Amino acid sequence: MALVYSTETGRLCDGCEQPIDQCCCKPASAPEGDGTVRVQREKKGRGGKTVTILSGIEGDKKVLSDLCKKLKKRFGSGGAVKNWTIELQGDLAEQSVKYLQELGFKAKQSGG
Repeated sequence: MALVYSTETGRLCDGCEQPIDQCCCKPASAPEGDGTVRVQREKKGRGGKTVTILSGIEGDKKVLSDLCKKLKKRFGSGGAVKNWTIELQGDLAEQSVKYLQELGFKAKQSGG
């Protein structure tokens, strides 16, 4: 029987039995994009709260986390990096597109 959780390290990977953050089974590479950052609002399944999702950002996890920090500081909101996307708390789609364009990204608003 394989160890699944340890109070010392947290959740463990099934394949290499390392902590999830240090898993060496699967290479951590971003999905291929077309160079355009898509910004959209989402409300479904979030208890009525609005979240702004930024997807299509090319780079590794370090680039994503640095950009997330900049965005959170700029807008004074919370946020996180999840599954190669950045989720910002609140309706910040229009401001995010403008700020990303200032930073040199090709960005556009998508969805409703």
